[in-house]
Amino acid sequence: MRKTILALAGAAAISTFAITGAHADNHEGGEMDTSAISSGSYSTDPAHSLVVWRLDHLGFNDYVGIFGDVAGTMELDTENLANSSVDVTIPIASVTVASEGLREHLLRASTNETNVPDFFGPEPAPARFVSTAVHQTGDHTAHIMGDLTFNGVTNPVTIQAELAGMGTNMMSQKETVGFHGTTTINRSEWNLGWGIPFGLGDEVELDITVAFEKD
Repeated sequence: MRKTILALAGAAAISTFAITGAHADNHEGGEMDTSAISSGSYSTDPAHSLVVWRLDHLGFNDYVGIFGDVAGTMELDTENLANSSVDVTIPIASVTVASEGLREHLLRASTNETNVPDFFGPEPAPARFVSTAVHQTGDHTAHIMGDLTFNGVTNPVTIQAELAGMGTNMMSQKETVGFHGTTTINRSEWNLGWGIPFGLGDEVELDITVAFEKD
């Protein structure tokens, strides 16, 4: 089965809100001066924080959906990134896909004797990612290890994260930092294995874009 292909929608989402100052300079010079970022407590800008998911559709093509309105917090220590942490919640019930029929299937109650929905069910609890460690891997990159709780199951996940931009958001006038992240999960590990025997992909690519605003 052909593996799914990473599709990073973060750049488009980040560009929907304007950041001035250091972020503008980043695009002109190609380098980011991270000295302008301050330590402290941050909260997500939910309107511009989302997770894009992608999986193989029966070996023919890829299918893409979005979880939006990601909410959460970040404790940032710029002197020692290992002391930083994130805790974010991802609404599952508001999943966005291009096909209304597919959305209905994703949120459908069980239609068989097992009493288990094919996918999320009609009232799915939000997913939650809580970091357990942060390892800096470059000037603007890090691996964020943590626990992803989803569909009643908790498993470890590692996110490859990259600083996307920083500065003052001209709309909110808040100090803002943005990140892109990618990871891959096997949905069957979260008891979401419907369709795998007849070719629906198990491997799901997650592409994350999050804007954090200073509290």
